[in-house]
Amino acid sequence: MTTMLEVAKRAGVSKATVSRVLSGNGYVSQDTKDRVFQAIEQSGYRPNLLARNLATKRTQTLGLVVTNTLYHGVYFSELLFHAARMTEEKGRQLILADGKHSAAEEREAIQYLLDMRCDAVIVYPRFLSVDELDDIVEKYEQPIMVLNRRLRKNSSHCVWSDHKASCQQAVEQLIEKGHRDIAFITGSLGSPTGVERLSGYKAALAQHGIPLREALVAQGSWTPASGAEAVSGLVARGEAFTALVASNDDMAIGAMKRLHECGKAMPDAVSVIGFDDVAIAPYLTPSLSSVRIPVTEMIKETVSRLIFMLDGGEFNYQQSFPGELRLRDSVTDGPHR
Repeated sequence: MTTMLEVAKRAGVSKATVSRVLSGNGYVSQDTKDRVFQAIEQSGYRPNLLARNLATKRTQTLGLVVTNTLYHGVYFSELLFHAARMTEEKGRQLILADGKHSAAEEREAIQYLLDMRCDAVIVYPRFLSVDELDDIVEKYEQPIMVLNRRLRKNSSHCVWSDHKASCQQAVEQLIEKGHRDIAFITGSLGSPTGVERLSGYKAALAQHGIPLREALVAQGSWTPASGAEAVSGLVARGEAFTALVASNDDMAIGAMKRLHECGKAMPDAVSVIGFDDVAIAPYLTPSLSSVRIPVTEMIKETVSRLIFMLDGGEFNYQQSFPGELRLRDSVTDGPHR
């Protein structure tokens, strides 16, 4: 096995110079760096990562905690894709830990990544409360960023989207188009995002003096099947509605299929809006109107802020990324326009 000393001899430098090149600490001329990297390539030398990490106190890794109940669906595929890509662009490796099924297990996943000596950790929480997340951010030396949740105490450690406001705006758009009987398919109500979107739906109705009809609120669980089942329940009960908002696009797609099977033309009989603006949304028939949540921008800000913190920078503000309603063929004017 090739040693660092052999690399040094091949490059015509000292062992200490090779160490400085690998760690990135101290000045080394570009010519010398080139000779060292050429010697490494020619010799097949593999640095001892553990030793290097202990010396530099950095592992060049970022951790990400996401509970496995959230893995399903296009939205989280996009989240993981952009997290991995942007971590790679920063010259680091992404390590994923499963938050599983409880706040305690989310804590264990965070601790696991910290024990793995990740330089920083991103948490997309499902079970931990805002107060618990604030305590975790303050407890550890490594920077921890919370994605998609608004913290009360540590404003610089969160990047979030206001799901209540985004849903309220989407429902208000339907109201402005003349719809009054608007059905709503919830996400899992154990999910903070699901609760916020339902709250936005109710707020929009209240803002325009439209009474809430609880019978028009159908339970969903983020899947296409649950969207279809929600529509089946609404139709079976004889509920009249001219528009429907689903808490994500997967449920909206399932709802559209069942509406078609029930003989309800879209958008003439029922206008439909989803959330997340998945890649397939413009290619459905009719093309699906959807609220785009800026996942790419949120991940980019999260990773950039962590790197800045690792380099000694400080933030003292909280950042929200608003959703954007993209109207397509699935929405038309209602009977009161």
